[in-house]
Amino acid sequence: MAEIWIEAALNGPWGRERQPGIPITVAEVVADGLAAAAEGAAIVHVHAYDPETGRQNDAWETYARIIEGIRAKADVIVYPTIPLAGSDYAASAAKRYAHTEELARRGLIEWAVCDPGSTTFLRYDEVSADDSGFLYQNPMADIREGLRIARTHRIRPGYAIYEPGFTRLGAALAALEPRPPVPVYRFMFSDEFAWGFPPREAYLDAHLALLAECAPGAPWMVAGLGVDILPLVPAAVARGGHVRVGLEDAPWGSARGNRAWVEAARRAIEAAGGQLAGAEAVRRELAARDATP
Repeated sequence: MAEIWIEAALNGPWGRERQPGIPITVAEVVADGLAAAAEGAAIVHVHAYDPETGRQNDAWETYARIIEGIRAKADVIVYPTIPLAGSDYAASAAKRYAHTEELARRGLIEWAVCDPGSTTFLRYDEVSADDSGFLYQNPMADIREGLRIARTHRIRPGYAIYEPGFTRLGAALAALEPRPPVPVYRFMFSDEFAWGFPPREAYLDAHLALLAECAPGAPWMVAGLGVDILPLVPAAVARGGHVRVGLEDAPWGSARGNRAWVEAARRAIEAAGGQLAGAEAVRRELAARDATP
């Protein structure tokens, strides 16, 4: 039976006006992380919030409290996001990744976000609004800084692949010496946003054909934003991939909470003939990939 990882993305940058069920406070994020782990998630991805404003706050100290709170009771891989370029926490590449480097320096993280490209964010239900949409920017200086930290501290780059070119650039940069740990390629699908591909098998196969050319054997998972990825789980399991779910990725206004999303993913994986891998199995598999020339 194939060993499949589940990653739980607990909240994202949306705020409760868009995704009412997301955890905001440290205690809420920790509780949701532990609930996800109890259902079988081996990896937990979090955004830190200021509970007074309800907006993202990327202080490393807040992330440390979340990570330590979850890891104290569950052996899972917990890693933070990065702030949007141009925000108060991202005036430069060094500042944007300052919390990542501090957490890595303290030995608190094993993975890090390092998205190899930029894309336009626009929801289909906002297309007619002249002021809608924004550019999700990852300048080359930021990408290189993320990979520098990965090389220096031996933490794993997590690549969100919004468009196929992200795979090509990410693979080229990861091949430079000294090499970072092998990146995880997270194919981003969407129903609600007008970027990338909708969640269909043919488009998963397109991603995989390109990955096989650029980074053969690299680990990958299906995910997205504004999407129910569960119908794509059987295809992912059959092709040797992994799965990310959670309220960051779910359609806005999701009635299903993080624990229920992970439970549904677990059931879909098992129905497709897979079995869940724990965090230690994920680490072993990735270490073996790192050791392969």
